[in-house]
Amino acid sequence: MKTLLIIFHSMTDGARQMAEAAAFAARSQNDIVVRLMHASEAKAEDLLGADGYLFVTPENLAAISGVMKDFFDRNFYLVLDQLIGRPYATLICAGSDGHNAVKQIDRICLGWRLRKALESVIVCTQAQTPQAIMAKKNILEQDLVRCQEVGEALASGLTMGIF
Repeated sequence: MKTLLIIFHSMTDGARQMAEAAAFAARSQNDIVVRLMHASEAKAEDLLGADGYLFVTPENLAAISGVMKDFFDRNFYLVLDQLIGRPYATLICAGSDGHNAVKQIDRICLGWRLRKALESVIVCTQAQTPQAIMAKKNILEQDLVRCQEVGEALASGLTMGIF
């Protein structure tokens, strides 16, 4: 039985919706345990106990969220050289871009020597004013489907031994 660990942080609910959509689709696969964890609660033991990872975060000020960064900071050296070759993917909830958050996670995962299994999905909410940026997000159905596709593909690849 393979384990997919989905770690997320969300301030305005967008990234949470994306993570839950991916988890829902991943759970539709056979022979997979899907663990959905908030980044503030995820620990080194959780990383070590998983076969693959999905990191889901908003992009804040052209970077991953502070809580997601804290997750990586707390755990990076505790699992260094113990995750080599495991697959990962990312989902980013952004106002307009999202690419810097992807690059930041990719660089961290390179340090862990993880293997990028799927292309990152960036959902742009087009939030540009302070009010829109801080408002609760409602991710569009077509974007949730994209997140589901990542969750399903990652879970399927793990169970089939592709990743």
